Amino acid sequence: MLRRTLCLLALLGTAACAGGRRSDATQPAPLAGSAERIPQTALDSIWTQGEHAYRRGKWSDAGTLFERFLLEAGPGDGRITRARFYIGETKLAQGQRLEAARDFRRVSDETPNDPLAPDALLRVGDAYAELWRRPELDPSYGQTALATYQELVSRYPDSPAAQRAQGKMQHLQDWFAFKQYKSALYYLRLKAYDSAILYLKDLVATYPRAQVAPDALVKLVEAYRVLGYSEDAAETCGYLRRFHPKANDLDKVCQATPAKAS
Repeated sequence: MLRRTLCLLALLGTAACAGGRRSDATQPAPLAGSAERIPQTALDSIWTQGEHAYRRGKWSDAGTLFERFLLEAGPGDGRITRARFYIGETKLAQGQRLEAARDFRRVSDETPNDPLAPDALLRVGDAYAELWRRPELDPSYGQTALATYQELVSRYPDSPAAQRAQGKMQHLQDWFAFKQYKSALYYLRLKAYDSAILYLKDLVATYPRAQVAPDALVKLVEAYRVLGYSEDAAETCGYLRRFHPKANDLDKVCQATPAKAS
């Protein structure tokens, strides 16, 4: 009897232990991401450290701190847009131009009414412009930059950023014109004058204020004269004398080509 009693007690104890374990197993696990946000003082400290690193040109440290700030900040924090803008600047400073363009674009598209939106769009254009390193190279990035500056001028015409974009657009147009001018010179060297004329005429029509436009017009006169297009040469010389009187070699190429009578 004693032995049976002891066995029964042992069985009951085992069941109780097993029941305790089942109870523990049924306790709900903590939800992922349910941790409370850091205190406001800690968030403000991250922001201050980020600004300090940014001002000192420590781009990697600043970018890391502003990324941390975005992870911890609540949706109503007024510094979120500026943090994203700063992140774009840190990436641009480190040569990560495509990544920077995406961050700046996010600022301009997601917060279009924020005061930083025009500046962000300007920096998108700057990032792409920096990717077009020389006019002889593929101009795809330059075309994207120009389109972005034009978008800025269209969306925020009265902003200081739009005014700065005007000068940057002219610089890009000078490069586009120069690239086309180099192509025309290539055809002139091959004595493919008709092809050269097409490039030169399109250049002066598309980029009339480009720095290379006067030189392109001079080359156009030379090509006309080689082919015996006297009337076209005279008309172009008249245009040169009127709008580009200081063009290089103007007197040389136009001395035997009087201006066309109006």
